[in-house]
Order: sequence, then C-alpha cells, then structure tokens
Amino acid sequence: MANLKSLVKDTAIYGLSSIVGRFLNYLLVPIYTAKLAASGGGYGVITNIYAYVALLFVLLTFGMETTFFRFANKEGENPQRVYFTVLMLVGTVGLLFVALVLAFITPISAAIGYSDHPSYVWVMALTVAIDAFQSIPFAYLRYKKRPIKFAALKMLFIVMNIALNLFFFVVLPEINGKPADVGFAFYINLFCTATVMLAFYGELKDAFCFSRGSDSFELSEFSENSKHSEIYNYTEHSGNFHSSFFILHSSLIKRMFAYSWPILVLGIAGILNQTADKILFPYIYKGPDAHAQLGIYGAASKIAMIMAMITQAFRYAYEPFVFGKARDKDNRETYAKAMKYFIIFTLLAFLVVMGYISLLRHIIGRDYWVGLDVVPIVMVAEIMMGIYFNLSFWYKLTDRTIWGAWFSGIGCAVLIVVNVIFVPSYGYMACAWAGVAGYGTAMTLSYLVGQKKYPIDYPLADISRYVVLAAVLFFGMRAGGTVLSVWASVAVNTLLIALFMAYTVHRDFPLSGLPVVGRYFKR
Repeated sequence: MANLKSLVKDTAIYGLSSIVGRFLNYLLVPIYTAKLAASGGGYGVITNIYAYVALLFVLLTFGMETTFFRFANKEGENPQRVYFTVLMLVGTVGLLFVALVLAFITPISAAIGYSDHPSYVWVMALTVAIDAFQSIPFAYLRYKKRPIKFAALKMLFIVMNIALNLFFFVVLPEINGKPADVGFAFYINLFCTATVMLAFYGELKDAFCFSRGSDSFELSEFSENSKHSEIYNYTEHSGNFHSSFFILHSSLIKRMFAYSWPILVLGIAGILNQTADKILFPYIYKGPDAHAQLGIYGAASKIAMIMAMITQAFRYAYEPFVFGKARDKDNRETYAKAMKYFIIFTLLAFLVVMGYISLLRHIIGRDYWVGLDVVPIVMVAEIMMGIYFNLSFWYKLTDRTIWGAWFSGIGCAVLIVVNVIFVPSYGYMACAWAGVAGYGTAMTLSYLVGQKKYPIDYPLADISRYVVLAAVLFFGMRAGGTVLSVWASVAVNTLLIALFMAYTVHRDFPLSGLPVVGRYFKR
C-alpha cells in the first residue's frame, strides 16, 4: 500500500504539470480556430505537421526512454554509465537527422505537400530533434524522483508557448492589420524548446562529469581488452581541470539496442495509431477541402485529449515505479490494483467530458463544432490505449519486447486498413472509429498473450461493473441532451457524474480510509 501511495503522489505531481499544462495549452486551440478559419485549412496544416512531428519523435528516441529505466535499474549496471550512453546515442541520431533534412529540404518539403513553405519542415525538424534529446534528461529527472523540477520545466514551456502565441496570433495582427501566419506556431515551438534546453545544465553535467562521487567511472573497471571507444574531455573537479575518460561500451550499446528495437517498432506502431489518420487524410480523402476537414477533426479531437493527459501523467510515474518494483514479491497484485484504479479514473474523466461537452465545445471555434461527434469515440480509443500501456509491462519486465512490436504492429495495420477503406466515404468519422479498432486489437492481443506468459489476476468483475455503469450513464447523458436545454442537461449530467463517484466511493474509496476527514466517517 505504501508503494501505491508513492505512485499516487508522483502521479499527482506529474499529473498537475501535465493536466494544468495541457489545459493551459488548450488556450491555443481557441486562438488557432478563431484566427485560422476552418475553410482556409490553416489548423489542418498544424494538425498535419504535428502528426509528422509525433512520429519523428518516436523515431529519434527509438525506445531509449524505456531502455534507460530498464538498464538503470538492472543489477550490475552503472546508472550513470547508462544515462551517458543513452544521451550520446539519442543526441548523435538527432544531429544526423537534422543534417539530412537540411541537405534534402526541397524534395522532402515537396513530398509532404509543403513545397511552398519549406521553413515549416526544417523548423519542426530541428524542434523535434531537440525535443527528442530533452526526453532523456526528463527521464533522468523521473529516475532521480525529482517531479518538481520536471513539472516546473514542463510548465515553463507551456507558459512561454501560450504567451508568444497570444502575441503573434492576437496582438500583432491587431497592431499591423495583417492576418497571422500559421508558420508562427512552428517558430514559437522551436524557441520555447530551445529555451527549456538551457535549464538542463545540471542534468547534462551529471552525464559528462563522471569523476564526482560514487557515480564516477573507474578505469580499473575495464580490462585492457575491453571493447570501447574513448572520448577525451576535460571536466572541472575541486577547482582543477583534469583529463577524464567518457567511455561508450559497445557491449552495453548492443544490449540496449537488443532491448530497444522492439520498443521502437512498438512505438512506431503506437504513434501511427495516433497520427496515421492525420498523415494519410490529405492523401486518401476525396475532396478539395482535405485540410479543412482535417482541421475540424483535429480541433474536435482536442477536447478528448483530457484522456491523453491522464494516461501520460500515469505513465510518467508508473514506468519508473514498475521497473523499480520488479523484484518485489507482491508486484503482480500491485499491478492489478493499479490497472483497476486507472480504469476507474479514466471512466470518470470520460463522463466529465461528455457531461459538460456543451460547455467544453467553446474551447474551439464555432466553425469546428460540426466535428464534436468524434469526441466520445476518440476518448474510448484513448482509454483503450491507456489499458494497453498498463498491460504492456509484462513483456517489458521479462525482456520480451518483441511481443509489443507484434501487438502494436497488428493494431496499426488494422487502423490503417480501416482508414484507407472508409475515409473516402465517411471522412474523419472513419478516422475516429479506426482508432478504436486499432487500440482495441492491440489491447486484446496483449491481454490474451500476457495471461499466458505473465499471468496477472486483474479484477475483471469489478472493472466490468464500472464499464457498464459508465456506459449506461453516458447513454443517459446523450438521451437527455436531445430533449433538455443546455443548462438543464448540465444539471442532470452533474447528478449522473455524482452517481458514478458515489458508487466509486462506496466500492473502492471509502471515506473512512481518508486521512483527517476519515475519522468523522468512522463514528
């Protein structure tokens, strides 16, 4: 129970930065959708470009975040050596990627439909390379259990991003009388990402200054016949400069790649489940307004992203928690409980969003309201993605990540097939249902195989009751929305949400168990 309390505490801190940050970042959606008309396709360009960025981020990190946690917690491994090696690998790949993009910027821009705006491509290529490199110091903060700095840096990026977008998309057009250029969004992102990079001085120093304390590299650790590359550098120690060896061991790199390449495949398939529709849509949609339709889908989907916030917050805390607890005897029981609580809170989030959709729709411009029907579908897909993430630890803990590659690959194939077949006829609604099909497939396969390879006794009966209750309440909300006024439906939906919460408290979160206030319920 103490471990679960620690997980809850870290999730709360990571979640605060993620949820508050995403919530503040939602301010960009009404700005973009107000200043970039749906018919012009400007927000469709942003949606499309950022879909490429999400895919590239996975490619440029190539599973090294998870690999870092796995090897840093492995018996016999030096965590600082692991951190340095991962940092060097991701940094080198990022530099090569930027160099290639700049060398072939013209054909690349033409291939993805932005030959008139090559700056969109190279700016975002540079941004995603820096972002990928940053992911390793961010992972290091999580490993060191420093959620406060993690959250502060995430919030710094968000605040700067919002402030600059407000200036360039709202204030500046009022001053010069000219409409905002969609390219401002990409330049602002680059500036904010580069600024946050400066805050990682301490974490980068930890990676390169191995001569300090117990984390130092001792040359005696390695035999003369060790296979390694030596990189000479000078580091400061006790006011003096001296030569030190930064050693990249080929054996460690090989073991890392053997572990990470299936995670890379898994990551590619996973991110394609989220972005393939936005990348493919301009190519397969039959109509001249592809970017306009994509913009409507992208804007409406933003309302559903509260589920992604919860999943991400849980992931930030859960990943180091799971690998750190891998050797405990009660780990499987803990994983089962964590899954149950995750599903409860995501279902509550689903009901809250759907209960107040008539208010939340004002996040986006009225031109984009026609796409609101995708919101519950996208949220269901996000819940399935979160469940799949929770299920995925059985093959990560047993070093059989190839299974994850198979599951995600099959799910991705299902998603792409559904998009290609149905988008030409049904537009972006097919994109939403394709996400459910893809994540549902990967989730089901992971559960079925996992129960044979690494059985965990999940409380399926309890989970099923919550799912059924949430479904009944959701359809009640939908029915009420068709006959009641906006404020009447909000009132009714609030009661339905309260009913779900009351059931949750009664079944799994008795008030008598809470600190301070709990003693009043024990009387």
